[in-house]
Amino acid sequence: MLLRAAKFLTISLLILVTYLLLWPVPFDPVVHTLGAIPSRTGIYAENTALSGVEHMISGVEKPEDVTQGPGGYFYSGLEDGRIVRFKDDGRDPETFVETGGRPLGMQFDSKGNLIVADATRGLLSISSAKKIKVLVDTFDGKKLLFVDDLDITSDGKIWFSDASQKFGLPHFILEAWETRPTGRLFSFDPSTGDTEMHLDNLMFANGVALGPDEAYVLVNETFRMRTLRLWLKGERAGQSETFMDGLPGFPDNLSYNDDGMFWMALTGPRMEIAESLWTGTFLRKVLYRLPSSLQGAEQPPFGWVLGVNLEGKVVHNLQDPSGTYGTITSVNEFDGQLYLGSVAMTSVGRIRKP
Repeated sequence: MLLRAAKFLTISLLILVTYLLLWPVPFDPVVHTLGAIPSRTGIYAENTALSGVEHMISGVEKPEDVTQGPGGYFYSGLEDGRIVRFKDDGRDPETFVETGGRPLGMQFDSKGNLIVADATRGLLSISSAKKIKVLVDTFDGKKLLFVDDLDITSDGKIWFSDASQKFGLPHFILEAWETRPTGRLFSFDPSTGDTEMHLDNLMFANGVALGPDEAYVLVNETFRMRTLRLWLKGERAGQSETFMDGLPGFPDNLSYNDDGMFWMALTGPRMEIAESLWTGTFLRKVLYRLPSSLQGAEQPPFGWVLGVNLEGKVVHNLQDPSGTYGTITSVNEFDGQLYLGSVAMTSVGRIRKP
């Protein structure tokens, strides 16, 4: 009886070890190294500046971005594919449209159309009559898997990011497991219908914001913890460079307030344990094969917003370590107030601009 039990145990252990070492995983990891994580001192000192966030239109699921449109309405896209709109009092939100996808970044163009980066459907234009038109959903004959954020020039050109060519929204976390850069920055010209790729090999291309006088456009690389700048005018037109590097958290959406300030949402602080795994590939595969409960605790919500000047220097560092309003994905300034979106909250956040 003991011999049978020992044999069974040995075979079980061999099966378990074989599974942990050899079972296929749905990603192909590469080594990814970053600089040291900035300490939460100085410009990144921990604080509670976001602790007074007002929760608006409570009861909505994961409002990713917030924009303002005609008639004093605010708009936000939800996890279930709806775009809701609401007045400044934050009460009684109403469904504007259902995209059938996942609306992320959004902004109104000069003609009153709501332009939406929909992760699954592509770049959309939604008229005031609620008619949805797909502007772009493919490039070079291939489906865009993860249209993420956008900004619009004064002449109507739409700059937008495609986070990944490999993993769509349902499996986006595999980007962090793999760390293979496939994100891109595009522009779409409604007057010609032309789509042009300007940057590729971005590591989860995310937030997009045009700078003053539309001289350049910024794009966040979430898993490189940095922001790139692509010059659009002047002697450096067409050249790209690092605008900010070594960010203390995961940069998501970007916005510009027309007064020399970029607002940047950080979904949470960087994690040493995750970044140590990025320096190799073998352990990532082993860890992924474990039950999710054994892969490590999920990071709790942490609220973090940065205000950055035109030189890429942090001017405002707004935090809420308690996560009362956390996992912030967007920050947009309207009439002296900051409107916050999040993929962990059930409300839109609002707080007075510092």
